[in-house]
Amino acid sequence: MNIQQNHEFNPHHKHIVLIAAFTATGNMARLKNALNAGLDTGLTINQIREELVQLYAYCGFPRSLNGITMFMSVLEKRKSEGIQDPEGQLPVTVTGTNENKYEMGRKMLETLTGRPVSGQLTGANAFAPGIDAFLKEHLFADIFGRGVLTYQERELATIAVLASLPGLEAQLQAHLGMGMTVGLTEGQLEQVFGLLENNIGKQQADAGRTVLTKLKATK
Repeated sequence: MNIQQNHEFNPHHKHIVLIAAFTATGNMARLKNALNAGLDTGLTINQIREELVQLYAYCGFPRSLNGITMFMSVLEKRKSEGIQDPEGQLPVTVTGTNENKYEMGRKMLETLTGRPVSGQLTGANAFAPGIDAFLKEHLFADIFGRGVLTYQERELATIAVLASLPGLEAQLQAHLGMGMTVGLTEGQLEQVFGLLENNIGKQQADAGRTVLTKLKATK
């Protein structure tokens, strides 16, 4: 299990956050810079590619595909300049029936939330059971089970997207909790909001800080 307490916000974390935020907000010029900087600091091709694939679940296929297309362009330019970036670890393909994947996703949610996940549906999942199936079978089994990125890195990317876009406070609070469960510290999360303030906007950063404060008050 790739959960560990790490109080340092390393350069990889920084660029994972920025790549996610610029992809979500559609800022292609700054995404291009972030992709180059991420590769320069040691992120592998597959780490960045895996992040961009995951982002479709949080900011939609169009933004994710735009990010992937930009990444292809960046890699082509770097290759033409003689830069050989490491491919890195290959993703794992999660196999099994939908029923098996549903159980995998339920267990993944238990890992990410740190508490039991009941088979009884409530709220939006009960109202629209299809979304519950998609979340567990696809998002938390197929995507989070692919490896390449740690759970911390996947949550950093998710938090960056949710904090960069308006109206997603409930989902942001859930993923801030998951991030802390898998080892992200309050200090690291504050650094995420600092990056967003400097690169996306103070309004988004302050909204994220408000959600984090609310979450801490419930613990």
